[in-house]
Amino acid sequence: MGFFMTDMPLPRLAELRRVAEWPTLLMLGVTYGLWGLATVWITDISIFLAILICAWTAAQHSSLTHEALHGHPTRSKLVNAALVFPPLTVVVPYLRFRDTHLAHHRDERLTDPYDDPESNYLDPTVWDRLPQWRKKLCRINNTLAGRLILGPILGQVSFMAADFRLIRTGDRRVLAGWLLHIPAVASVVWWMLSVAEMPVWAWLLSVYLSLSILKLRTFLEHRAHDRTTARTAIVEDHGPFGLLFLYNNLHVVHHMHPGVPWYALPDLYRARRAQFLAANQDYRYRTYAEVARKYLFRAKDPVPHPLYRDGQAR
Repeated sequence: MGFFMTDMPLPRLAELRRVAEWPTLLMLGVTYGLWGLATVWITDISIFLAILICAWTAAQHSSLTHEALHGHPTRSKLVNAALVFPPLTVVVPYLRFRDTHLAHHRDERLTDPYDDPESNYLDPTVWDRLPQWRKKLCRINNTLAGRLILGPILGQVSFMAADFRLIRTGDRRVLAGWLLHIPAVASVVWWMLSVAEMPVWAWLLSVYLSLSILKLRTFLEHRAHDRTTARTAIVEDHGPFGLLFLYNNLHVVHHMHPGVPWYALPDLYRARRAQFLAANQDYRYRTYAEVARKYLFRAKDPVPHPLYRDGQAR
């Protein structure tokens, strides 16, 4: 990790750290605008098209929320949080997303079933105790088709159950995260009930589809590996999905330089492609179509962490 931080100068870094980053602000405006048009106007033309646009823009908003918690588009944490205040995917509180994702960025603990909040692996001892139906469900969820179809509901249930346990133990920060989420969700619900023309069932379907789209990105971002930098993937997709994910598909670049804004990631990757691929030992896919061909109905990883020994991932 130190190699990248010291030997890889970031292009135009002084220019990137402005008071406000206009590409991100523009993307926020377009995202909210398209979502609003889909719920009010496009739904009268085609409900199917409106659902697709709502799903796509809600997923785009999640990518923008990820930018906000990493310090973009302004230098103010409060302003960044306010800019993504209406949570178009509605299910994850901003404060909880921020806390769990920044904990995930402790790269030395990546994929650890306990210390990495975004790990898809289980402790092998926990796995051994699961009933067969749970194991079957987990195996299905480790295929791309299973992750897209079942992943949103399974992930949400697991996330909320874990937070509920923390709240029961007296964790006030987790409780605060959910309490602050109430007015955020209420603002979206108010829009859907008072302004939007889209039926509630169509909106809820679009929310689920947006979460499914996001599962495509997170499906193979990380793997179990004894080398820290080799745990994080690259998907060299610069098409619609690359823009939708704000180039977070160039994931090892983001993990090595989490402070770099989304629009600078492709240039940084092109400038140092060989070094990044050497660091992650060519854990790389060209497109998401390639990912689908390989893993649509086949699990990429086992559910129990294959390198988990003595209470930690090796």
